[in-house]
Amino acid sequence: MVSKGQIKLITSLQQKKYRDKTGLFVAEGPKVINEFLTAGLRLHSLFSTEKTMSPSKDHFQVTETELQKLSFLKTANTSLAVFEIPEQKTVKNEGLIVALDAVRDPGNLGTIIRLCDWFGVTQLVCSKDTADCYNPKVVQATMGSIARVQVGYVSLSEFLRDTSLPVYGACMQGNNVYSKELPKEAVVVMGNEANGISEEVLALIHERITIPQFGELHDTESLNVATATAILLSEFRRFTET
Repeated sequence: MVSKGQIKLITSLQQKKYRDKTGLFVAEGPKVINEFLTAGLRLHSLFSTEKTMSPSKDHFQVTETELQKLSFLKTANTSLAVFEIPEQKTVKNEGLIVALDAVRDPGNLGTIIRLCDWFGVTQLVCSKDTADCYNPKVVQATMGSIARVQVGYVSLSEFLRDTSLPVYGACMQGNNVYSKELPKEAVVVMGNEANGISEEVLALIHERITIPQFGELHDTESLNVATATAILLSEFRRFTET
């Protein structure tokens, strides 16, 4: 039986102000939940329709109807969990780092986190106006990758000013990424979906790089930021392996 208090708490976690206030976030589906448990995140409560689960003070067996009341998905999965948000770690000035400047779409952020995991990028630095990585839509889009990628929210201009790594910015006008020899350690800055990299951040970039357009008509204005991130990380990692 799900209490009104549990429904109220979980429903409130759709909003960032309540995630910040409670220090909690929601994950749905066995795969995503198991990724977080394996990574050692602290479980607050777990709700499941699986009859194999043994109910306890933080594990609740529920009906499909009850789980649907809790779920943020159109069709609820078999389980939903509430976890404690881990403490943000200090960014290490090493390796390949992706930095996001005001990327607002939760789906894009979730996909970028998943891409970082795929390409072995363990640190993702976000401006404070980038979407919240514990937004339920972001968590679902990562498919558990957020458990392995350290996401930090910082003053992006201060971070770029202080880093000793070379800083590359993804721009519409820049050096062709396919003709560049890229370093193994660097910061790769990706900009806002509509406006690209802000002028303040652009001033701190050491080199602008671009993904050239090969279509004859050139009707496409730009690439989706997650798609562009995938292409650039592939190029940077190509040089890592050589």
